Amino acid sequence: MKKEDVPQEFGLNDGQKEVNYAVDSSGHYTLEQSAGWEVKTIALRQAWEAIVDQLVLELAAIKAGRKSPLAYHMVKNQMDPTLLSQYSGVACWRVKRHLKPKVFARLKPAALTLYADLFGVSVEQLRDVPEQPDLEFAEEDVETDSL
Repeated sequence: MKKEDVPQEFGLNDGQKEVNYAVDSSGHYTLEQSAGWEVKTIALRQAWEAIVDQLVLELAAIKAGRKSPLAYHMVKNQMDPTLLSQYSGVACWRVKRHLKPKVFARLKPAALTLYADLFGVSVEQLRDVPEQPDLEFAEEDVETDSL
């Protein structure tokens, strides 16, 4: 895109600027600041809505006793067992076992602390999931006129 065409529409960036590549008048790539782009804002909003929907499903599975609270935190942090394994150093097959409520309930404090630290929550927050997803985005950040 040309330098003068870099979008300057506010959205989910909350006043923060992001850097985009643009072509200047000489045909060279330059870095240009952008306040945001409506199309990107809409796409990000839809992605967050999909994550919230998935969190609702995970909460239902946890309440039904089919999954452990670890599943909620994985979805909230956009992780699968393989990625959590890589970040935590816990073997993938063990992470999958820890998704079972009975196995999770017997985890030692060291394992719970490892997961809690990785997710940036306390051990209590790791064990007790909220009633509703606690991921939100500001509705006023998105212009709905063009939706």
